Amino acid sequence: MWNKATDSEESFRDKAIWWSAGIVIAAAIAIGVYYRYYAPVPLPPAEHPATAPQPAAPPAPAIQHPIPPAAEQQQTPLPPLDQSDPVVRDSLSGLLGKPAVAKFLVPHQIVRDFVVTVDNLPRKKVAAELRPLQPTPGDTAVDTQGSSTTLSPQNYARYAALMDVVRSVDPKALATIYFRLYPLFQQAYENLGYPGKYFNDRMVQAIDSLLATPDVQGPIDLVRPKVFYQFADPRLEALPAGQKLLIRMGPQNASIIKKKLQEFRAAITAQPPQAAPAPQSSPAPPQDNSGAQTNPLPQGTQATPSNPPPQPQGAQSPP
Repeated sequence: MWNKATDSEESFRDKAIWWSAGIVIAAAIAIGVYYRYYAPVPLPPAEHPATAPQPAAPPAPAIQHPIPPAAEQQQTPLPPLDQSDPVVRDSLSGLLGKPAVAKFLVPHQIVRDFVVTVDNLPRKKVAAELRPLQPTPGDTAVDTQGSSTTLSPQNYARYAALMDVVRSVDPKALATIYFRLYPLFQQAYENLGYPGKYFNDRMVQAIDSLLATPDVQGPIDLVRPKVFYQFADPRLEALPAGQKLLIRMGPQNASIIKKKLQEFRAAITAQPPQAAPAPQSSPAPPQDNSGAQTNPLPQGTQATPSNPPPQPQGAQSPP
């Protein structure tokens, strides 16, 4: 015989179990529906892209103006760079004469100073203490009227002795000496901080910069803010150091030097410098902020200077 109380408790437990089971089943169904329709879709695993190949190192710049192959065949071995002064002096003495070499050439570190100066000519400054030539005698000659100071034509006469030597130079014979000594120039150029660069290319760049020197006629105004004179016109003062030197030497001397440089350039390159074609019409000069037109160079200037490379070491030379 069943105990009624016990039967009631058993019935209650059965109902509680079934209700609990129903709640668990309902929760499971709800969770399944959520993940089926509402849960965010998981992202696929990131694919690791193949490692991109590293770009190849840029090739070394091609030599633009190689010296003739025959010039590299030395009949007599050259001395080490630090012991090369005697052979350089002897080579130049055979071309220019011993008196001229003794008078104008700085007798030590000739190759190194020559390379540094060539490298600096297209730049803003040239290290005066590293020039291979002796300083020009005398001070800068000027004409003063009131507050105006101009470069005197007498200044051009300071270079008369040097110009006599320049006129006597045979550019082809000079090129022969240059070719024979070229390994020394190349070594000094690389030691200067240009490994893998070709000195003859830099030589041609320096010559081209000098050939682009403006032909300035008439009085040239000067200022003296500190110790040395400077060109009053900022466009002239901004020219490369080599171009300013030719202007200080005067148009006649500059013309003679340019002619010798053209012949020397033709002797050390496969192609002579190309003359710029005559323009069909003159372009309009640039305008300033006020709208007024300004000339890029002073009155009488006939050429446009080339852009100088980065600044070198050394102090700027006076006019």
